[in-house]
Amino acid sequence: MPDTRLTVLPPPARARLLARFGPDADAWCDALPAQVAALADRWGLELLAAGGGGTSRVFRGRRREDGRAVWLKVTPDPGVAAEEAEALTAWERTPAVVGLLAADPGAGALLLDAVEPGTPVRGQGWELGRVGELLRQLREGGPAEPPGEGSALRPLAHRVGLLFDLALRRAGPDGPAAEIRLRRARAQALELAASAPVGRLVHGDLHPGNVLHGPDGSLVAIDPRPAWGDPDFDAVDWALDGVVGVDVLDERVGLLVELVPGLSADRLHGWVRALGALLAASAVRARRDDARTRFLLALTP
Repeated sequence: MPDTRLTVLPPPARARLLARFGPDADAWCDALPAQVAALADRWGLELLAAGGGGTSRVFRGRRREDGRAVWLKVTPDPGVAAEEAEALTAWERTPAVVGLLAADPGAGALLLDAVEPGTPVRGQGWELGRVGELLRQLREGGPAEPPGEGSALRPLAHRVGLLFDLALRRAGPDGPAAEIRLRRARAQALELAASAPVGRLVHGDLHPGNVLHGPDGSLVAIDPRPAWGDPDFDAVDWALDGVVGVDVLDERVGLLVELVPGLSADRLHGWVRALGALLAASAVRARRDDARTRFLLALTP
């Protein structure tokens, strides 16, 4: 049985989950130690460490039968687990995506292969050529046809709406100007989602914190919030990362377009302006007034 010091949620982790899923997640948090113990027994796991973000709890461990390094991921929302399991299965032949070893979406549980060395790209620096290869593999490695009946995946417009709805929920203290910016950006993002010339499986949360350094210098994507729609959506964080000027942004977009077949400069610029409003709103809530924040605010529609 796993050490309960790993499986009992610390107050900050519980607070993040309740903020995301509401008070109904409270009972799930209480039941987490027993659920994790049952999953570890079922999949033959020894758990070594715990962590997680706003939608899940993750446990680093190894399989007892062969010592293979793994991650157990559990979420209060079975729909989130079903979407991720479906996307990872669709990308199973793509080296740029973490491997799925087992899943029980109804229980909100996924068993994931470990990535070695597995250090996040965020804070470590990244090469544009490697990012271009990652984006290319994601576009080309997934299915070419939209998901059929019974799929857990939804259109990209649903993902876009969720992101802006969460931001608008938090915008109140920042005054009407913040809400106006977000609503304009939301309309632009939904228009982009509806007008995509090509449909593909979209990672949906492809920022440097969700990309790890893999073998031989490769990059490996984790934690998708997948959808079906415009794959240019996944390039936004890479166009904006570390950028505080329009000239640098234009150059970055141009280089990404050269590296990723099918990527549209016009559409990427549109996504950058729309989704940049989400980053700007976060910076404003944190009361930042630096060059980055002013640049993001100037980009917003």
